[in-house]
Amino acid sequence: MLLVIRVTFIFVITLTLTNCTTSTGPAPVYSISNVKKPIYPLKLTGNTYTVKKGDTLYSVAFSAGITASELSKINNIAPPYVIYVGNTLKLNNKKTYNKVVKQTKVSKKLDRQNKHKYSKTKVNKKQTTKRPSVVKKVNIPTSKKSKVVNKVSKWIWPTKGRVISKYSAVKQGNKGIDIVGLKGSDIVASAAGKVVYAGNALRGYGNLIIIKHNDDYLSAYAHNETIFVKEKQRITQGQLIAKMGNSESNRVQLHFEIRFRGKSVNPVSYLPKR
Repeated sequence: MLLVIRVTFIFVITLTLTNCTTSTGPAPVYSISNVKKPIYPLKLTGNTYTVKKGDTLYSVAFSAGITASELSKINNIAPPYVIYVGNTLKLNNKKTYNKVVKQTKVSKKLDRQNKHKYSKTKVNKKQTTKRPSVVKKVNIPTSKKSKVVNKVSKWIWPTKGRVISKYSAVKQGNKGIDIVGLKGSDIVASAAGKVVYAGNALRGYGNLIIIKHNDDYLSAYAHNETIFVKEKQRITQGQLIAKMGNSESNRVQLHFEIRFRGKSVNPVSYLPKR
């Protein structure tokens, strides 16, 4: 009887240990290589772009790295600068030139005939030669692109948080800065201006706001959770415009950019030191 109890006890202990090992198992090991790297929005490439739903002149120009003024001139778009789904927009004013065609035998023959005909033309001897009148040279001022910069008097940080990704000038680098924070944190306008885009049509930016401060400067606020402003709305500096989120991002953050005449610049060079 004692032997049976002892064997039963050993069997129960063995079964228990086996179940514990099976259900728990070793702790999973995570490699650093499994962590997703941030993917920065890419600039539009190519000579043309087909307008999609949600696009505006400013959003297309922003993606192409040019000003809305340049884009409207290239495509002869007049105010109020409305574009429609399916329209094909030129992204630059590069012209394509046809290859020079060599002269054919016929064209060379015609050239020789015209030259021979011209040499036989008699000059009228009675024709008097008049002294050419002196034409005064008038200097006509040429229109040059204004070099005067419309500066923003003051910039402020758009949100609280730590900069986790800096600006990079390389082609596929970060064209702004990324500020990490808590979901739902306040996003404010870095400077006063007018909202020229508020939406999510630009791939890689999520819920995006673009504010035009003057003819030279724009600022952009991406990956928002909630947007509180509308296009054409006037904004004051420090005004609440959105809540921080992770739309089209692998973490909660604000992607912030400053553009000068359509080109990305380092926001840290404009923002006050912390």
